[in-house]
Amino acid sequence: MNGTHVSAGRVKPHVHFDRRELDRLLQLYGFFVAKGDWKDYAIDDLPDRAVFSIFRRAAEAPLYRIEKQPKLARRQGAWAVVSMSGQILKRGHELEAVLRVFDAKKLKVVS
Repeated sequence: MNGTHVSAGRVKPHVHFDRRELDRLLQLYGFFVAKGDWKDYAIDDLPDRAVFSIFRRAAEAPLYRIEKQPKLARRQGAWAVVSMSGQILKRGHELEAVLRVFDAKKLKVVS
């Protein structure tokens, strides 16, 4: 079954990114690809979350994971940016707010 998860006879829909969210994630990804920092990505639609993983090289673990977990929306926020080590770098209710964690990486200090 495409887009669903079967568990104990029940069908659970998977969490997905909507078009606006995916457009924003790909815009950020494209910026860092153009800089030469990122090389690959993966999208996972799971029963409890959608994950956009960012890789330096396809054969490595992801540098970052941008996760959407709707069940956390009323608590700490549905969105999170997670580092390679599993540390949550930013969590919030809005995608744009959590993506600000990458703003410092967009600027290169020239001395």
